[in-house]
Amino acid sequence: MTVALAQLAPTLAQVEIRDRSGDTGCVAENGAFCFGWAADNFDRYVTPTLEHLVLVGVSVTAGFAIAFALALLSHRRRWLVPPFIAGTGILYTIPSVAFFILLLPITGRGTMTGIIALTAFTLQIIYRNIMAGLANVPDGAKDAGRGMGMTRGQLLWRVELPLSIPEIVAGLRIATVSTVAIATLAFLAGAGGLGTQIVGQIDFRTNILIAGGICIAMAIVLDLMLMAAQRLLTPWESRRRLRRRAAPELADAISRAPA
Repeated sequence: MTVALAQLAPTLAQVEIRDRSGDTGCVAENGAFCFGWAADNFDRYVTPTLEHLVLVGVSVTAGFAIAFALALLSHRRRWLVPPFIAGTGILYTIPSVAFFILLLPITGRGTMTGIIALTAFTLQIIYRNIMAGLANVPDGAKDAGRGMGMTRGQLLWRVELPLSIPEIVAGLRIATVSTVAIATLAFLAGAGGLGTQIVGQIDFRTNILIAGGICIAMAIVLDLMLMAAQRLLTPWESRRRLRRRAAPELADAISRAPA
């Protein structure tokens, strides 16, 4: 723990209480939002934003790969489900700040430490959603696949996984949005990201609003991208929604038709 705190000291030393004695106007008063300062200094947020995107993208991708492998392994061996849920649940319940600090003596300061912790936090969400999606596949669909002569592997890849996509993407959406938020603390591990910019001028409102606004915008954009990917991967869902919408109109038209 002493080693971890020693490694954390340079990060905490970055915290700056802004000296506004030489500033004028909105910046000196620390107004609600200083548009002039934001326009002149917006470039300082580019690098932290890119670092934040890398942290989120790599962590969610790695988390999905690990959770997907665990789900495939436990789908046929159901006795593995409880230990996998328990293990990923333990990782998920570790406080994020504590996780970063605990990893420092092992992996040191840097992006890899942040990615390891963030990946661990995604496993529970993604794994549970993949398993829920596989469990919710209708028995009729599986029976139809077996009737066509599909093997267990073909049934998994051609029937069960495609029909599980909505639940899988739902887990990815939750994991992505939560990772965007937790990644702001990755600066504690020296991984950069928007958290570095936030703590750099933690008492300056405009800085906090810009960095926080970028995080919110990032979460919304990534969520919309995953929603669009789900629609592309599940065209039958769009057709089903259209049929549901058309059914009342068709019934109404039939009722109004002359006898």
